[in-house]
Amino acid sequence: MNKIAMTTPLVEMDGDEMTRILWQQIKDELILPYVELKSEYYDLGLPNREATGDQVTIDSANAAKKYGVAVKCATITPNAQRVEEYKLSQMWKSPNGTIRAILDGTVFRAPIMVKGISPVVKNWKEPITIARHAYGDVYKAAEIRVPGPGSARLIYTSDGDEVIEEHIYDFECAGVLQGQYNKDSSITSFARSCFQYALDTRQDLWFSTKDTISKKYDHTFKDVFADLYEAEYKAKFEEAGITYFYTLIDDAVARVIRSKGGFIWACKNYDGDVMSDMVSTAFGSLAMMTSVLVSPDGFYEYEAAHGTVTQHYYRHLKGEAVSTNPMATLFAWTGALAKRGELDGSAELMDFAHKLEASAIETIESGTMTGDLAALWEGEQAPEKVSGLEFLQAVRARLEARL
Repeated sequence: MNKIAMTTPLVEMDGDEMTRILWQQIKDELILPYVELKSEYYDLGLPNREATGDQVTIDSANAAKKYGVAVKCATITPNAQRVEEYKLSQMWKSPNGTIRAILDGTVFRAPIMVKGISPVVKNWKEPITIARHAYGDVYKAAEIRVPGPGSARLIYTSDGDEVIEEHIYDFECAGVLQGQYNKDSSITSFARSCFQYALDTRQDLWFSTKDTISKKYDHTFKDVFADLYEAEYKAKFEEAGITYFYTLIDDAVARVIRSKGGFIWACKNYDGDVMSDMVSTAFGSLAMMTSVLVSPDGFYEYEAAHGTVTQHYYRHLKGEAVSTNPMATLFAWTGALAKRGELDGSAELMDFAHKLEASAIETIESGTMTGDLAALWEGEQAPEKVSGLEFLQAVRARLEARL
């Protein structure tokens, strides 16, 4: 068959460790044989981030704004151990945090459900979509290691020299200090994205914070959602037969566990990070979760919602065949290709992406899967546990039959 042509490039953000290996395998097995891939490539692997002073991360985000669609591999956010391992000049911040700060928007994460693997929470019958605010908070926080006794204050100075000062704590010993921020404009974009996504998918929307403790920071989020709902979305929600519901984050966790699923759960940045891992694992695996950042300016960044699978990578370096699940990374590629096709009016590219996703799901449902899913398999026949590469090759066989 002739390869599918692309008219506009998408931005390709390569990553680290085992997911970097899977990234290339997915391209070699499932994309390059069928698509005349046009991409603007950025290496966000930790060595190159170090070599460029992390400028490559900023450049990749700006490229995403230029072309509108990006696909990102999982990357390392270094801790002290990683600084030593990779001989870094500093503890670089989260590349996802940098990219999201530039693009703004909301990350929507939903589980990939397959027959034969039931959620750990038995009453979950429908997917739960996590809508995660993708700006500010702990990911862009300023931090201080307090060396000893002293006074900590929070100070704001306006352009007109107005000063607002709040006492934080009088340290009697060493400790730590952190300052977070967010913007009304970004919170409003987050709320609008959530309301609109709920209408588009006709799902109830839940939102949760801890406004009883964080009486200004979290309460601002609550108020922005409430005001926007009343002003613009209440009538639309009632007409669509869906509801908007606010509760505290701890109450939301309990309600989510008791629910049957089938709704959108909107969370602040860090809450969404943690809860999406909980939801994806409870539905089957961290590698069975789609993730897309939707910017209010119409930019899309698709990524795997999990880490770089470090232990598998070290085993891979020893020459061992590892059974690493590539589904989330594969669905990042299919999501980006489908969106690129949609924006460029290429039905052929969209159809290819959808057939590739269907082939991957069909491969698992037929009994061929990686080790993380084999341990959860409830099908009648025994599962065939394969390596990540063998799984991709099995998907390719089914894809070619569909094409």
